[in-house]
Amino acid sequence: MKSLNIIGCGRVGQTLARLWHDSSCYRVQDVLTRSEGSAADAIRFIGAGRAVSQIVDMRAADVWMLAVPDRQIVEVAAHLAPIWGTRPAAIAFHCSGALASSELAALTTLGWQVASAHCLLSFANPASARQQFAGTPCALEGVPAALSELEPSFTTIGAHCFALAAEHKLLYHAGAVFATNFTPVLQALANQLWTATGVPPEVAAHLNATLLKNVVDNIVILGPAGALTGPAARGDLALVQRQGEAVSAWNATAGEAYVALSQLAAKLAAR
Repeated sequence: MKSLNIIGCGRVGQTLARLWHDSSCYRVQDVLTRSEGSAADAIRFIGAGRAVSQIVDMRAADVWMLAVPDRQIVEVAAHLAPIWGTRPAAIAFHCSGALASSELAALTTLGWQVASAHCLLSFANPASARQQFAGTPCALEGVPAALSELEPSFTTIGAHCFALAAEHKLLYHAGAVFATNFTPVLQALANQLWTATGVPPEVAAHLNATLLKNVVDNIVILGPAGALTGPAARGDLALVQRQGEAVSAWNATAGEAYVALSQLAAKLAAR
């Protein structure tokens, strides 16, 4: 069984490592996070591994997963490279949806095979994500040798892998942001508007839950255009303008978002 080292073991790292451990795909070896305490917590969830406090303490491994924030990928690769310059090259991948495998250039110069792997799932909680993971789309990008290792590994734990060109990663990930990250923002905005207009909290919570479920069901069945409703979809531009002005008076940023989204809704309806 091939060994796996992990640098950065938050929600994504813990979920993937636990799935690989459960499936006997990889032997989880060394885990490095912000602190030994958080590494110990991660290991308890994974059910395997050894907590380390710095990169120099990590042992050689067949595969390295860098599940760190996007802004830290280049820095971590740069720290890893000189330590492993005289040791056997390996496969390294990061988990960013927006950034390409070229972020690991410091390792590429040492002969490492690099890739990026992004799973399109909301990793809000590792325990929940573990249960939800089967069928998750996974975008893979990188050199062929790394991809030939990672694709079967992700497939083993239930991912549906697909290839993604490096130059498309920013727009691809923006799509994921629109589909998932902005939904809680819009729900929060709606709740704030209802609260500001005197809707009882229990009614607002019910509206959040039922309207969201209904629209998701309609999108799945009818597609985005078929599920579209509201004044912009009906072409009621006068109401869109009046409502936009009212929202802007309440919150300027929300007003700008209302106008922009209404314009996009009108274009979608026109299709």
